[in-house]
Parts: sequence; structure tokens; C-alpha cells
Amino acid sequence: MSADRGREAERDTIAVYESRAREWEAARAPSPNDAARFASRVGAGNTPVLDLGCGPGGHLSAFRAPKVGLDATFAFLERVRELDPAAGAVQADLARLPFRRATFGSVWANKSLVHLARSDLPMALWDLHRVLRPGSPVFLGLFAGDQEHGPVEHDDFPGRSFSLWPDDLLGAVLEGAGLGDVSIGRSSGRRPTLSVDATRAPTLADTVGPGMRMLCVGLNPSPYAAEVGVGFARPGNRFWPAAIAAGVVTRDRDPEHALRAHGVGMTDLVKRPTARADALSRDEYRDGVERLRTVVSWLAPSAVCIVGLAGWRAAVDRRATTGWQPEPLGGRPVYVMPNPSGLNAHDTVDSLAAHLRLAAEGAD
Repeated sequence: MSADRGREAERDTIAVYESRAREWEAARAPSPNDAARFASRVGAGNTPVLDLGCGPGGHLSAFRAPKVGLDATFAFLERVRELDPAAGAVQADLARLPFRRATFGSVWANKSLVHLARSDLPMALWDLHRVLRPGSPVFLGLFAGDQEHGPVEHDDFPGRSFSLWPDDLLGAVLEGAGLGDVSIGRSSGRRPTLSVDATRAPTLADTVGPGMRMLCVGLNPSPYAAEVGVGFARPGNRFWPAAIAAGVVTRDRDPEHALRAHGVGMTDLVKRPTARADALSRDEYRDGVERLRTVVSWLAPSAVCIVGLAGWRAAVDRRATTGWQPEPLGGRPVYVMPNPSGLNAHDTVDSLAAHLRLAAEGAD
């Protein structure tokens, strides 16, 4: 599904809720047991709780203040103000959160992100990762199945669109989103539900989406990169200067702009942060390649650029050299370039830029 069609379907869904908000509220009883169970994970304190896609606020009463309900539907937020005056009420896009980094200490998102196109969920989770503090508990209510985005059978509020998730793809997306301690519960019925309990891990979240010109794949984040939320972030790392010199991106250390403005996505082979890539095991690299294969097969970037030869040798081909590889990954061509870390004294900004330029030309 194209991004424009996905946005149009999301707008149609919001319009249904705006016009039938009271009717929807009367037909949907909140699930207090699930919310109370999650509230016990949150505990007491001064860290705000975010109810993402709060609807009319039926679950907000389970959480102690400070708490914020966010929804795209204004009619629902009017009910939040009536039912729970202690809660903040914010109207915003679920995938573009108007909050600073590390604002919240937990998030409850029950059957709200189901209305995003599947290919939009990674960036929504990246934004969620951004506004959460490390270690924050996370609950996501999703639907099982296999549908990118569209109507479902027997919808008593027609005009809405939903995404349904198969296990392997959801697992790859959640790991890429920087979520750890993931546990998925399932309920059967007319519309099988997936209940995802997780924590916001101290790592990087993917910036990936549909229509990528190139997907850049680091070996794994450094602790510093994980802390600031940007891959290759250390001043001594040459990736961003080389990418700018190559014309691949135009803003320094801004992965969101790289994706949205230039179609350059970013992920890592391994999500565990370490000070040095040689602290990773061969099995970690191999597991990372399998996750990467799932993501690449799904989102189909024009090319994949592996930023670091050692990881590719450890996981795929111990005789590999830099340049285009003989075998694709997930059906897409793969370019391998040297590691831009300051520990690699053999390459300069200019030589790294030349590699990125070749990868981008091949993608085009």
C-alpha cells in the first residue's frame, strides 16, 4: 500500500470515530482487568503514563496521575475531559508524537496502532521509543492475521481500516523497534487479539518504511548511540560526514530526516549495544541477518548497504570483500562497506563517501 493511500485510510477511520464517537463508546466496554494488570507494572511515582489512542478514556482511570490520553479523534478527547479531569488530553497523530525525548515512563496502546498501515508501524514505534525512558513498560494490543491495511469482515462501524500481524513479521518489527522482554499473549474469537508486553530497551529503534531508496545496516549500536538515539553518533564516527559528502543525506545525525526526505533507512544487525563490535558473537550476527532478511523481504528497499565488513563476514560469507555481494538478501542487492568507526584507521571520510556513493548509485 502506498503512503498516500495509507494516510487516506487513516483519515477515513478517524472520520468514522468522530461521527459515531458516543455510539462506539456505548458499544465498547473497557477491559479493566488488562488495564489494572498493566498499571501494576507501572507502579507509583511521578513518571507520566501515556495512553496512546485513548479513545473516550475508558482505561485511563486504571492509571495514577500524572497521565496523558492521546488520540486523533477530538470527540473522544472531549469525553476524556469529562470522565477523567486529572488526565491530560492531547489530539495528535499516533505516529508523530508531540513530546520531548524520554518524557514518559510507560505506554498503554490498546487496539489503537491497529489502524496504522503495517509499513507505518516501525516509525510509530521509533517515535514511541523516543518519548519513553529506558526500562519503561509497554503494552500493545494488536490483531493477529495477515493484512497490510484495509477493512475487516463484520465490522459494525464500517469505513475503518485495520492491519493484521503474522508472528514472524511482528517479532522482527518489535525487535527492530528497540523493545525487549517481549511476551505475546493471544486471545481467540471473531478477531484474534495479540497482547504484547515489553519494555523500552536501551538500544536504537529502526527508522524504516516503505519506498526506501537504501537501507543502511550498522553492526550494532554503541552505548553512546543508544543513549542519544542516533546511530553512528559519536563525533569520531565518520558515517554522517561521509553520507553528507556522498549526497546521500543532507542533515547531520538525523535518521528521521534521512528516511522521510531521502528514503535512507537505518537498522542494525544486532540490537545489543556494545563498546566494540568484536564483542558480538557469530550467533548474534546470524540471528540478526535472519531478522534483517524478514524486514528486507517485507519493505523491499532498492538496495541494502551493510556498514561494516566484519559483521557480514561473521554472519554470511567469511571471504566477503567490500562492494556488491554475489547473493541478494531478501531479494534485494547488498553492498558491503568498511566500518566508519574511528577505530578503523584505514579509511577516511572521502573513501567512505565513495562507498556510500556507489551503493546509492546501485540503488538508483
